[in-house]
Amino acid sequence: MNKATRVRRVVIAVLSVVGAVFVVGAVATELLGLDLTPGFGVLQTLAFLIGLTVLTIAVYLSMSAGRPPDAPRSLQAGIGVRLSLTGLVFCYVTGFADLIRIGTHVQPEFERPFIGPLQLGGFVVGLLILLAGVVLYYTSRGKRPASSMEFILNGKK
Repeated sequence: MNKATRVRRVVIAVLSVVGAVFVVGAVATELLGLDLTPGFGVLQTLAFLIGLTVLTIAVYLSMSAGRPPDAPRSLQAGIGVRLSLTGLVFCYVTGFADLIRIGTHVQPEFERPFIGPLQLGGFVVGLLILLAGVVLYYTSRGKRPASSMEFILNGKK
């Protein structure tokens, strides 16, 4: 194993641990009752989204490590990356909807902005879009000469 491979593995491991710590820290704050706001607050949302972003980067780094460096990236892989990033942006927008004044908790009766049920639904949709992009990238042509989803277009098995 060469030095670049070892460095890549260490970076992926560090990113995975940091992302998991951020996500678990954001959720654990809510479960332990240490939150400052009703519901999921802004700092928890920021920590969760940073963790999600770091985990997404780690996933793509680990998937791209299994592909040959000189292999051309397929259209399906490009769509998968862009779809994942769209889902991530969707998560950020719905997570911070109150701060950018498009959320449902911006009235004066609420002490601070927090994620409500509509924003949580949008957040879940963003996560599903992100996961769909990861699946598209994963199933795209890597070392194989054709995509594993080619059967949809050509009827092959």
